[in-house]
Amino acid sequence: MKDWGEAAAFALTLPRTELATSYRQPAVKVDGRTFVSTGHEPGSFHVRSPHDERAVLIETDPATFWQTAHYEGWPGLLVRHGSADPERVRLVLTRAWWDMAKPATRRAWGERP
Repeated sequence: MKDWGEAAAFALTLPRTELATSYRQPAVKVDGRTFVSTGHEPGSFHVRSPHDERAVLIETDPATFWQTAHYEGWPGLLVRHGSADPERVRLVLTRAWWDMAKPATRRAWGERP
């Protein structure tokens, strides 16, 4: 994802999503719940992620996935624009979407990606 626009455009291809705001920042929501936003760090966006997955992503690809003290303790991480592995970033976004979707939306989609 070269920038926020590309990340948001991909997120909006997922079912039941809408462009919205979260903490006065541009965001994409599924079923009214934020799963990705611009975040507060230039050159990155914020995506929801369970703590255990966040740790693995940061450890295995710190050039793409990272966090600041602002996000400590929060179930999410920052994703730098222009990742060398855009497919992995799309997977992380799709998982975040699935995690935040309501049960009926999840059932219609299938198993967690």
